[in-house]
Amino acid sequence: MRSVPVLGTAFEALRRNLLRSALTSLGIIIGVAAVIVMMALGDGARQSITSRIQSLGTNVVTVMAGSFRAGGVQMGGGATTTLTPADAAAIAAEVPGAAAVLPGLNTRQQVVAASGNWQTQVQGTGAALPLVRAWTVESGVFFEESAVTRADKVAVLGSVVRDQLFGASVDPTGEVVRIANQPFRVIGVMSRKGQSAMGQDQDDAVFVPYTTVQKRILGVQHVSSISVLADEGTGSAAVAASVRELLRRRHALPPTDDDDFSLRTPEEMATVLTQTTDTMTYLLASVAAVSLLVGGIGIMNIMLVSVTERTKEIGLRRAVGARRRDVLGQFVVEAMALTLAGGVAGVALGVFGAWAVNQVLNWTTVVSVPAVLMSFTFAAVVGMVFGYFPARRAAGLNPVDALHYE
Repeated sequence: MRSVPVLGTAFEALRRNLLRSALTSLGIIIGVAAVIVMMALGDGARQSITSRIQSLGTNVVTVMAGSFRAGGVQMGGGATTTLTPADAAAIAAEVPGAAAVLPGLNTRQQVVAASGNWQTQVQGTGAALPLVRAWTVESGVFFEESAVTRADKVAVLGSVVRDQLFGASVDPTGEVVRIANQPFRVIGVMSRKGQSAMGQDQDDAVFVPYTTVQKRILGVQHVSSISVLADEGTGSAAVAASVRELLRRRHALPPTDDDDFSLRTPEEMATVLTQTTDTMTYLLASVAAVSLLVGGIGIMNIMLVSVTERTKEIGLRRAVGARRRDVLGQFVVEAMALTLAGGVAGVALGVFGAWAVNQVLNWTTVVSVPAVLMSFTFAAVVGMVFGYFPARRAAGLNPVDALHYE
């Protein structure tokens, strides 16, 4: 028999048992859909993490105060006080590729206005914050370098703080708020930024000159962080290496001692945060792929039942001239048709499921072409593997015994 009659015979057999064929494909449909949804969730999480890291500022190297050991006790990160504004000035002057440098010193305080109060993060920072963190001002202005030099009591509110103290549609520029029982004049409001890569709400903060936090709120000389914006041509890795060398020299650290600070680049942060996400994505996708194997077993089971039911038909076809490869081809085509039809339906269901998760649960989902191709290809392989054994059994039937089968 030629290929066209084989195809026609296979599809006719499937049409005669349409409901059974549909139910047989159900395992493949669910398996393909589950794999696509799981991969979409993983890719969405990865995209969300990347966007949050970018929201901290592109190509930014972050230097954080490190830890030290006292009396045999290892203090946590940020415990040292060796990071200073002088270090920031040295980085700006001596590190090639450092486009902007931003010292930082944070504290948590109650912010009080005439209309209410709100506890939030008071971030002491420099005038270059809008540039370094790629963040625009919604209303008013950001403070200038002169305000940092004079340790002025001026504040720029995050949008969450503005909403809590004054209302969402109010421009509080010119109003006075009290921080640590001191009056601060509001000069602007930052645009909405959303959550950081660590899940912190970046809009729930008040920005003041870091010198003001040092001198008027905490009474310290050090800073807790220094952000360095690297030139595009230099890259964050090269800048990070130069910063580490400079700070170790300035802090007089022997070669055998650990850094008394920590360095983070966007690439390192992205790698750390996405490794767990990737592991969970592939784990969930592997679990979902088990349903594809179950669907393949279902196809093999139904095809074996079909071979048993159609034993006389197979014997008759062999008696009138059908070859073994014709019978083999027919049953392989039936199995592949069930699998491919289930794969197409599963892709459609998976894309819809990813969209539904995004709409209902507000989780970021990204359906990628590789995920669709991988799940569909795996489904096709499952169909071929699990369909071949029943097809081979059918092709191996003895025509005389098949004709006498009851």
